[in-house]
Amino acid sequence: MEIFGQLVSLSGGASSWQATLVSLLSAYILAQTVAATYFVTYRGLSYSRNMVQALVVAGVVSAMLMLAIGNSLARGIGIVGTLALIRFRTNLRDPLDMVFVFAAFGSGIASGTGSYAAGYLGTMLFVVVIVGLKVTGFGTYQEFDGVVRLVLPASAEAEQALQKALRAVCRRYVLITLREVTQGQELEYAYHVTLKDDGDEPRLVTSLSEIEGARTVTLAMQEATVEL
Repeated sequence: MEIFGQLVSLSGGASSWQATLVSLLSAYILAQTVAATYFVTYRGLSYSRNMVQALVVAGVVSAMLMLAIGNSLARGIGIVGTLALIRFRTNLRDPLDMVFVFAAFGSGIASGTGSYAAGYLGTMLFVVVIVGLKVTGFGTYQEFDGVVRLVLPASAEAEQALQKALRAVCRRYVLITLREVTQGQELEYAYHVTLKDDGDEPRLVTSLSEIEGARTVTLAMQEATVEL
């Protein structure tokens, strides 16, 4: 208790400790809000729990740094020099992940400097914007692009049937590769296709499979990888 009392007296009294505690708790609440928004709105296959936890910790750490710096230029230069020695090896593939990291740091900085209005209002607006973008699907690219591959007999009839099936389902289609297989008795086709409507994938595969002599019909849609 004596040591605690000395620390309180050195740091400017109980009011200073209370202000520091409020700043750190505020940073935690705001960073937790940013992390929860990231968790709810995340889209992709490479979800990381460490990323969510890092967002929370980033807010608290940034607030702690701002409290430590205060109005001292010397402290600021010292902390910047210390942070410059740290090498961050984590690669953020999604630009939106970087935005969330900045939001977490921003909430912590606002709390550490006592700018609570900017911190809370800015975080709330950030959450509203992110949720709004997710709900409205703003920026979604819906061309229904894909790559279809199949093997057909090397005959004019098979070629005509292939063109007819593609015209019926696809808005656009472009031949990517064409090569001989089974010593020239068959041809392997690869087309980049744009479907007329979403959900026409089974129809296209069925139409191509019904061509006489068709085999190994595969369709890989690209819209899933574009949106991740």
